Amino acid sequence: MKTSILKTENLNIGYTSKKGKIEIASNINIELEAGKLITLIGGNGIGKSTLLKTITSIIPALEGEVFLSDKKIAEYSPETLAQNLSIVTTEKLPASNLTVSELIALGRHPYTNWMGNYTETDLNHIEEAIKITNISHLQYKKYNEISDGQLQKVMIARALAQDTPLIILDEPTTHLDLFHKVTVFKLLKKLANENNKCILFSTHDIDLAIQLSDEMIVMTEDFCIQDQPCNLIEKGIFDTLFKDEHIVFDKTYGKFIVK
Repeated sequence: MKTSILKTENLNIGYTSKKGKIEIASNINIELEAGKLITLIGGNGIGKSTLLKTITSIIPALEGEVFLSDKKIAEYSPETLAQNLSIVTTEKLPASNLTVSELIALGRHPYTNWMGNYTETDLNHIEEAIKITNISHLQYKKYNEISDGQLQKVMIARALAQDTPLIILDEPTTHLDLFHKVTVFKLLKKLANENNKCILFSTHDIDLAIQLSDEMIVMTEDFCIQDQPCNLIEKGIFDTLFKDEHIVFDKTYGKFIVK
């Protein structure tokens, strides 16, 4: 049985300034289900980060609605929202002497009491997150002493410790080499398919996304469409992604080639 975690209805996204509303994209209708790895792709400046910020309630929608578990996201308190949605961004972490384990433990803050004490349940979630992401060898290291690829897995572990049905990541494979890109992709797919998480993340690694995603959301200047990669290929959606005669999509191999 399909379980809808988040959906949008006629969503318009953008910003409000002193000059008025600046609309970036409109009429976005997407639905995210449990157990699926969903990637968000599109050209630079198309509005991917703005969409992620809107559906996570960081910025308000210009028009339309975002529903999280059939409830308007604007009706969630910050604490309740943090128990239903976790976010992994590419923003640099502030300087700190926290260990990897301590950084992951921050994911339990929506559940701890005012003194910040961890219960046995909290500790179990932290331990399980470390185990699932296979980073037990890193847990006592300072987080600023590990590689970017390792840190990305740590941030995913923190989101796992937060124990939310929905995990949203903004370009988690940026600045990673191919090995670590594939590692992160496969880890996210495993978490979605085996742990029944709903995972949405934006990426520029389109070829990998086509190979490993359960579904993809494609944003262009003209439309926003969600479907399985095979169906998007069949519809010719990727042919319109880049308006450049030298970059073409090869349907046979399911990837972009440079002419």
